Amino acid sequence: MLKIQEIRELIKLIDQSSIDEFKYEQNGEKITMRKQVKGAGNTTETIVREAVQAPQAAPAPALQSEPAKAEAPSQPKEEAKGEKESREGLHTITSPMVGTFYEAPSPDSAPYVSSGDKVKADSVVCIVEAMKLMNEIEAEVKGEIVEVLVENGQLVEYGQELFLVKPE
Repeated sequence: MLKIQEIRELIKLIDQSSIDEFKYEQNGEKITMRKQVKGAGNTTETIVREAVQAPQAAPAPALQSEPAKAEAPSQPKEEAKGEKESREGLHTITSPMVGTFYEAPSPDSAPYVSSGDKVKADSVVCIVEAMKLMNEIEAEVKGEIVEVLVENGQLVEYGQELFLVKPE
């Protein structure tokens, strides 16, 4: 059976190649990966893992994984330009990983920060959960939180903007 790291490496290799479909079978387990290009550069990878039913063996459940599809912004050019100008001079705190955004240490706790709160460079502003690990995200700069850009419990991508901070 392939390990998760080996599967990840296969996904990267297939994504970088011109191969559209890859099948692998070993010891009764079968892995199929398909790559479909939709639009300009959006890639959807589908991994299907299933056990080939052998006599006196129960079939293993199938696992399908599809990354979220990015949607193109539907803003008029003038609005986007105005938004860019309004962000001038602001520091953006981005997600260092893919995971789930949490604004508080527990569901019944108050959020770490809200718009208008003052933060220090080492102030924890949120948690991003990745693979059951809670990663505290720090403000990185001293200043005031201008805007929280994501909702509690929302899935975030690597590099996605989380907060806007007005540096002091």
